[in-house]
Amino acid sequence: MPSLQPDEISRYQRDGWVVPQWRLPESRVATMRAALDELLRRNPGVRPEKLVSAHVERVGNGADNGEGVRGVADFLHLAQDPEIVDLVASLIGDDVILWGAHVFCKPAGEGYETPWHQDGHYWPIRPLATCTVWVALDPSTRANGCLRVIPGSHRDKFLHPHLHEDRQDLTLQQRMAEGCFDEADAVDIELQPGQMSLHDVHMIHGAAANTSTQRRTGVALRYMPATSHFDRRLKPVDGKTGVAVNFANRPLWLVKGRDVCGLNDFRVGQPG
Repeated sequence: MPSLQPDEISRYQRDGWVVPQWRLPESRVATMRAALDELLRRNPGVRPEKLVSAHVERVGNGADNGEGVRGVADFLHLAQDPEIVDLVASLIGDDVILWGAHVFCKPAGEGYETPWHQDGHYWPIRPLATCTVWVALDPSTRANGCLRVIPGSHRDKFLHPHLHEDRQDLTLQQRMAEGCFDEADAVDIELQPGQMSLHDVHMIHGAAANTSTQRRTGVALRYMPATSHFDRRLKPVDGKTGVAVNFANRPLWLVKGRDVCGLNDFRVGQPG
């Protein structure tokens, strides 16, 4: 079973992100690219950057996942992969809950920008803690709008002010207020298909629009330590994210260990 090396763990703790040596085998990448094709086919009316909860597949013709997307089970299988879960456990402990999987597919020439933000601004998790695994299914480069991060911006565990932008050409409609960080410190995370990056819930990150001739796709797998509570009563950003979410009915999966918190509900929203 793969696990992060000590130097990779140290880098994550220091910088808030890491690209592990381990990657998906080519055969698994091919499976996931086929799943991506099916996901896009099932959701012609959804912007491909906004395929939220792509791992939740409902039974029944035309049934969506409760958040406006018809999911594909292969994304759930990827998120439950013991090898990926083991990487995450190296960082957040041996009790791990899967709570989300969002496919960000930026079409060539018209892929939306993702403004600078912190993930924790959007999510109903208390204490706030999540490790995101961003798995590349297409090449992700500077040219086509790869993920950009501000190393070390997670360390004080502080959520900076975010401002709402009423624009339709953004993946998310919350942008960090000016003066919270220096964009000159940004690092581009370039990945090839099968590679992945892991990042902390407090890390400042974003991505430019895709104006290139090459599509850019990644799937963000969301994991929280089971010491935290996915509090369905909370409504972060009051529905003004630019993405259709329904945290009250979002399903959870305990993928490793036990529910230490004891407050998480693993029955709500389960496909069936």
